[in-house]
Amino acid sequence: MKLREWKNKFFRWLDGDYDVMANIMDGSLEPDESHEKVKRERKAAQKEMTSSGLSQAVISAERKGFYQIYIGVAIVSCIALIGVLLFTVNLLPRYGEENPRAVEVSDRYIEHGLEETGAVNIVAGMILDYRAFDTLGESHVLFAALLCVMILLKKDKKNMDSQFDDYYQIEQDAYFDVSKDTVMRKVGILIVPCIFVFGIYILLNGQNGPGGGFSGGAVLGAGLIIFESAFGFELVDSFFTAKVSMVISFVSLAFYSFAKGYVFFMGANHLHNHIPKGIPGAILSGGLILPLNIAVGLVVACTMFGFYSLFKRGSVGGV
Repeated sequence: MKLREWKNKFFRWLDGDYDVMANIMDGSLEPDESHEKVKRERKAAQKEMTSSGLSQAVISAERKGFYQIYIGVAIVSCIALIGVLLFTVNLLPRYGEENPRAVEVSDRYIEHGLEETGAVNIVAGMILDYRAFDTLGESHVLFAALLCVMILLKKDKKNMDSQFDDYYQIEQDAYFDVSKDTVMRKVGILIVPCIFVFGIYILLNGQNGPGGGFSGGAVLGAGLIIFESAFGFELVDSFFTAKVSMVISFVSLAFYSFAKGYVFFMGANHLHNHIPKGIPGAILSGGLILPLNIAVGLVVACTMFGFYSLFKRGSVGGV
């Protein structure tokens, strides 16, 4: 019996007759009462439309036609998608068979990567030279995610009504502040500098060994989080505000876009690229890979700390 009741509610929800949030938003009406109220309002509206010259038969026919078109489009779309996927699977090599074309790209990276990119680390040369557009998209996704989380969670006097001003102040002080713990502060003094130095090393050494923008930025972001845990938001806000974070992310992404745009333009038009690749193995090597690693790392660090700050207190950088 309960299954039938849920089934009826589900189909009523599909038809738009049942609001699953009705009993939450308005506690005075039960779901069934809300459903009956909606039906009464719709009947009244339909009678009004009928009295104005539009017959009930026309309304029913239009609704039935819409549902038929909707079902037809859905079926055709699913069949087309299934057909494309099956056709793609059919072109794949059979299980256990070798596909010589599948290794052409990787062979090119291995054989000519050092010469063409100047990076000893093949992975860095691949993601920041051969596939730099993909990495640019990933960095923009991080920046867009930070903006979306900020829109949803950020609290300040600009987006809080006057009746909630006191609530805003309470919420700001609601989290547990571990920075007042003596052990946390003493440990932070010891490990935070080491974390930042290690993160900078990973960031600057990405073209020569394991590391790069994403891993180095993650270490720096973790360092900022531990720094805040040990010394509090007040100290962090003195040098790393929301505005500073947004400016750093924007400048980093803008530099990445313009730098690689120049390289792609020159290569697509068979023009000489004047950016030197340097000596492989040196810090200043790999052409644009080093500055691009720095740009990506800054975006990752700002995003990580921004998420942490927003989820913990509802704002970034004391705004």
